[in-house]
Amino acid sequence: MKKGYFIVLEGPDRSGKSTQAALLKKHLESKNYQVTITREPGGTHLSEQIRKILLDPKSNIEPMTELFLYETSRIKHTLEKIIPALKSKKVVICDRYTLSTVAYQGYGRGLDLKTVKTLNTIATLGLKPDLTIVFDIPDKIFAQRERLAQKVFGPDRIESASAAFRKRVNNAYKILARQKGVTRIDGGSSVDEIHNEILTHVAKMLSKR
Repeated sequence: MKKGYFIVLEGPDRSGKSTQAALLKKHLESKNYQVTITREPGGTHLSEQIRKILLDPKSNIEPMTELFLYETSRIKHTLEKIIPALKSKKVVICDRYTLSTVAYQGYGRGLDLKTVKTLNTIATLGLKPDLTIVFDIPDKIFAQRERLAQKVFGPDRIESASAAFRKRVNNAYKILARQKGVTRIDGGSSVDEIHNEILTHVAKMLSKR
């Protein structure tokens, strides 16, 4: 089914994923690759509407309801955007995918990890990224970025959760960054250092086919 390349950037809020996704897209396009950049939750009209509900500070959503909303957004996103792009031999760069659900709804909300992973498999139709990069952010740097971002933008529903929740999520990414098939990057490095490291891993991925 898959003909293109699927790259996922993962990490806690304010870890620099969006910046690095844009830099990677620019680089790959300079090498004549066709690139689709997308995000979760989101990526399609329906998925973006679900995103608004999930991130609205006024939304009162129970953890299990939250999980199913994310998975509903994901299956629409996978079917309507990611798979067609891969079939067209494009490089898909996605800001978050299944590991975010494990980190936020599994470790963060305390939902059963087996249930989360099973629903992830269903919602993705078993699709797996060619490269998953996790930004491991030192606690001190994460806290500094979070405070600055909230002053500028204000917290959404997820970011306004308790400090204990955010700590669980950040710790979850440290665990997930060590698992097989995941590439860990020190998110505390400079933008240029992170970009260059990502390019190294992407080059290895591209050379395998």
